Amino acid sequence: MNGGSAGTMTPAMRIVSDGKAKRFILLGLGTEDPEKAIESTTIMKLGAAVASACHDQKKATSCNVILPSQIESSASTLTDFSTAFYSSLYSDNRYRTGKKVEIKAEDVKSVTLFMEGGAVDGAESSISTGLNLAKGVSLTKDIVNAPHNVLNSISLADTAKKIAEESGGTITCEILGKDECEKRGMGCYLGVARGSETEPQFIHLTYKPSGDVKKKVGVVGKGLLFDTGGYNIKTQMMELMKFDCGGAAAVLGAARAVGQNRPEGVEAHFVVAACENMINARAVVPSDILTASNGKTVEVLNTDAEGRLTLADALVFADKECGCESIIELSTLTGACMISLGQKICGVWTDNDDLAKSLEDVSKVTGDKSWRMPMEAEYKEQLKSKVADMTNLGGRYGGAITAALFLTEFVDKKKPFAHIDIAGPVWDDKAGATGFGAKLVSEWVKRQGE
Repeated sequence: MNGGSAGTMTPAMRIVSDGKAKRFILLGLGTEDPEKAIESTTIMKLGAAVASACHDQKKATSCNVILPSQIESSASTLTDFSTAFYSSLYSDNRYRTGKKVEIKAEDVKSVTLFMEGGAVDGAESSISTGLNLAKGVSLTKDIVNAPHNVLNSISLADTAKKIAEESGGTITCEILGKDECEKRGMGCYLGVARGSETEPQFIHLTYKPSGDVKKKVGVVGKGLLFDTGGYNIKTQMMELMKFDCGGAAAVLGAARAVGQNRPEGVEAHFVVAACENMINARAVVPSDILTASNGKTVEVLNTDAEGRLTLADALVFADKECGCESIIELSTLTGACMISLGQKICGVWTDNDDLAKSLEDVSKVTGDKSWRMPMEAEYKEQLKSKVADMTNLGGRYGGAITAALFLTEFVDKKKPFAHIDIAGPVWDDKAGATGFGAKLVSEWVKRQGE
C-alpha cells in the first residue's frame, strides 16, 4: 500500500471463494521514492505489523505475505522481517495465571513469504538469523521485566552460564566471586555491592569465531539488579528500578544472539559487574573513598550515582585483562539523558569519530535510535575532589556529560570507547521492557569482524 505509513494496516476484508472465506489485509509501505531503497526499519515495521495481524485475526491458521518488487529480495530483508515478526510475538507470562496468560497468534501454524523480486538464496538461514536476534531481544526483555525477588546478581550469573551452555561451544563463561574481585582490586564495584544480601557476581562471557580473529572488542553493561539509591535513597520511581540492569540485559541478549549467529572475524567480550544498590549496616555512605582496580580513588558524594562505580571496574577489566581493542558500554545511567532525549532515543558519548559513525550506522539499520552527545572536557572540573582523585558526581547541570567523562578515566585514552546511555528507551510505560540495545550490540559486534 504505497502512501500509507510504514507498518499501518487496512481492516481485514473477507472474500468468499469456493465456499471458503479468506481475509485480506493491505500493509502500508510509506511513500515510494524511486531514488531510494526501502530501509531496514520499514521492513521491520512490516514484520511487526504481520505479527500483529496474525494475533488480531483470531482462528486464522496460516498467513501468506506478498512483498512487492520494490522490496529487495535479499538475505537482509528476510532477517529484518523475521527479527521484527518474532520479537513482536513476545509476551511475558511468567507471572500470570489463568485468563491473564496471553499467547500471541496462538492459532497460526505457518507464515509464508512471497517475494515478487524473486527467491533468496539461503532464505532459511536468513530467517533463522532473525529468529536468533529476536530470542536475544526477548531475553533482554525477560531480564528487565523480572522483579528483584526473582532476579538478583546470582540468578543473572546463572542466566549467563545458560547462554554459554546453549551456544554450541562458541561462548565460554567466567564468573568472578567476591574474593576474585578483591584480588583484582575492584574497590568501586565491591563498595556498591556491600549493601546487598547476595554476593556480587562479575560476569564475563567470551565469544570466539571459528576462524581468524580480525578484531577483539568489549561490550560492557551496567548490571544493577535493583537500585534503591542507597543512603541517598530514591524518593520517586523506585518501583521501576528493576530496569537499572537494562545495560546488562542488552549485553546478555546480544551475547545470546551472537553465540547463535556466529559472526566471523571478531572476538567479543561481554562484561557485567552484577550487584544491587541496597541499604544495610555495611553499605557505602556519602564521603566514603573507594579505590578502583586501576588505582584511581573516588570520593562518593552520592550513593545514587552508583552505576558508574560498578562500570569503572568493569571497564578496567575489559581494557586491561581482556585486552579489547575497542569498547562500548551500555547503561541506564542518568535521568539527565532521559530529559534531553526522551524515551525513544539513547545518547552516545565518544571522542572517536570512527566509532561514533559506526554506531550511528548500526543504529539506523537496527532501529535502536541514538544521538551523539557532546563530550565537553571542560565539565570535568565538576568531578574534582578535595580529598581523592575525583568524585562520582558533578554539579547540577550537564549530569549526563559528567557521567560520561567519569567513565573515560577507566579506559586507555588511546582506545576507541563509547558510553551509551539507554535510560530512556529501555522501558515503555505501557508495554514494559522494550529490549532496546540487543540488536544494536549484536549488529555492531558482527560488523567489527567484516
